[in-house]
Amino acid sequence: MNDCFNELSLSNYWNGRLPETGFMRKSYTDHIFGYIGNKLIKVLVGQRGAGKSYLLRQIVLHLLDEGVSVRNILYINRSFTNSRFISGREGLEELLCIYRERLHPVGKIYIFIEEIQNIDGWEEFVYSHSQDYVNSSEWFISGSNRDMLRSANATLLERHYVNFEIFPFSYSEYIEKEREEMSGKSYADYMERGGLPHLPTLSTEEAKWNYVSSVKDTALFRDIIQRYRVKDAELFEDVLVYLVEHLAELVSVTNLVSHFNSQKRKTSYDTIANYIGYLEDTLLVHRVERCQIRSKEVVLGSCRYYINDWAFMHYLYPFLVREQETELKNHVYLDLKRAGYAVYVGVHRNKVIDFLARKGDRIIYIQCASSLDNETVASSLYTSLESIQDNYEKWVVSLDGVALPSRGGIRHIQAWKLAEML
Repeated sequence: MNDCFNELSLSNYWNGRLPETGFMRKSYTDHIFGYIGNKLIKVLVGQRGAGKSYLLRQIVLHLLDEGVSVRNILYINRSFTNSRFISGREGLEELLCIYRERLHPVGKIYIFIEEIQNIDGWEEFVYSHSQDYVNSSEWFISGSNRDMLRSANATLLERHYVNFEIFPFSYSEYIEKEREEMSGKSYADYMERGGLPHLPTLSTEEAKWNYVSSVKDTALFRDIIQRYRVKDAELFEDVLVYLVEHLAELVSVTNLVSHFNSQKRKTSYDTIANYIGYLEDTLLVHRVERCQIRSKEVVLGSCRYYINDWAFMHYLYPFLVREQETELKNHVYLDLKRAGYAVYVGVHRNKVIDFLARKGDRIIYIQCASSLDNETVASSLYTSLESIQDNYEKWVVSLDGVALPSRGGIRHIQAWKLAEML
């Protein structure tokens, strides 16, 4: 028990040592702070390496600034959730008991647990204690698997949690952290580097490659292959490679099955569909369904995929990147998701619109091009948007250094200014 408490002390701040908080991400914390002070379980879900742990520590620092006693905060980091110290719900109960016996907190306590999806029975543990009106507590948990909120046991938490999806750094966060000016040049640098928060702390390209590779491998092997007992790990990773090779293209499960069968690798529709679903659950890739623009109905079948951060492409799959336009579309998609939009591929007659983005009553149709210098390309993009006969916003987003005037009500947006327009 002493060893366990000593280990627990290292991840907490009872000795007066303040948490390392990293870059302050106010776009998230300001939102999360608005939910503090109630019994809702605050759940931070995002790809590994997206910065969830730093955000949890920033919440801890906020509570301390608000006058909460350091003795009333229990922080269980991933060294516990990944180790022998916790074996299911019983291990969590033991840790909580040790904390209460040693610290004797008075009043409401605040409990933080990283990567909680790794612990069997966490749902019952969090539910029973978060809804305890005698021993008051408030809960902040993080996980790298979206499926953790859809499991059978997680139904206990329905109506008792609020979910925050955490992405790697946005462009605005990048230029603030790097003290850069908003410009086409800094945006091009951001596009190439990606937004994984830990990357800028590494000094060599080899170290960065190793880090990005470890993030990917942990997500694939710990969060998927072990969790779901994937039998063909090589095929599973090749599904990821296929998706990133065809980013921003319309693909279907049937396409993938045919592709692998043509290589004499027998598989099934259900297997490939499950593998893609696992990748989506770990938030490494995002599926974008097609939507009829006139009826606003989702079209089943082929869809597009985007990767959660371009660092994976830059460091791990550079040989698969063919066009800058694909990279631009990927960043536009992520900007829309960060801003809270539901995002689809627009389908209108025989035309495809890169993005139909919807948030509340606001709808935006967006076409993307790396450059509008080519009049044939520009005319095709504007013509496709002009064919949509409604009054919702229509934009063309590009990397051109000069902003073009509005054309028939269709606005030209320079990519590095997109987020502020959303």
